Amino acid sequence: MWVLPLVGYAGVLFGFGFLTLAIASGLYYLSELVEEHTVFAKKLLGRLIYSIIGIQVLLAVVDAFPISLSLLSIGSHIIYAGNLRHFPIVKLTDPVFLLSCVLVILNHFLWFRHFSTPPVPSPSRNTFANRYDYNDIPSFTEIASFFGICIWLVPFAMFVSLSAGENVLPSMGSEYATGDSVRSSGLTDSPGVNRDRPGKRSAKGLVKAAIDGAVIWIGESGEALGLRRDDKRRF
Repeated sequence: MWVLPLVGYAGVLFGFGFLTLAIASGLYYLSELVEEHTVFAKKLLGRLIYSIIGIQVLLAVVDAFPISLSLLSIGSHIIYAGNLRHFPIVKLTDPVFLLSCVLVILNHFLWFRHFSTPPVPSPSRNTFANRYDYNDIPSFTEIASFFGICIWLVPFAMFVSLSAGENVLPSMGSEYATGDSVRSSGLTDSPGVNRDRPGKRSAKGLVKAAIDGAVIWIGESGEALGLRRDDKRRF
């Protein structure tokens, strides 16, 4: 067969493209929701961090997870909570933010190495057939769920929620990210201030900024390659 494999490859490419667009659309929508409900999002992230810390403690006490790795994960989530001080504003050069990025990668690497290591034979097993207790070996679903909830959930939620300092419009409360102060006389005339709620932060999420940048780059690349015509004509 020659044609059917080509159809299969095309289907995989189309499926991957649609999946990517669906994920990007979902992240964009979540970022807009966070912008509209920042107070609720901050409370939700805080409770989520405390819940995952409780899960880590239960895994260490009940399921005998490694104490050192569990303490690392608990300490990492405490560091993650430090990013909520000026939520949803974040400085990309903030030591707490940079340390959080390092801890995300470190947690993933160490826990991945832990689960990929073969189980240690139990000394109470005398026969070769019973050297391993296969009931204690976690399944792929359990490992994937652990990584999704206990390792990646909070960093991913913060990535969707936080707004980079470069994307913060001038408004009351954005001095932390921009380093500038807003004049009281021009507060209501600032483009980043909501006239109905003076003092409300106006920021653009990291996800929205990344997606908007990608869309602009694709459009400019298409125009440069002649794949897209510019409808704006000068008269």
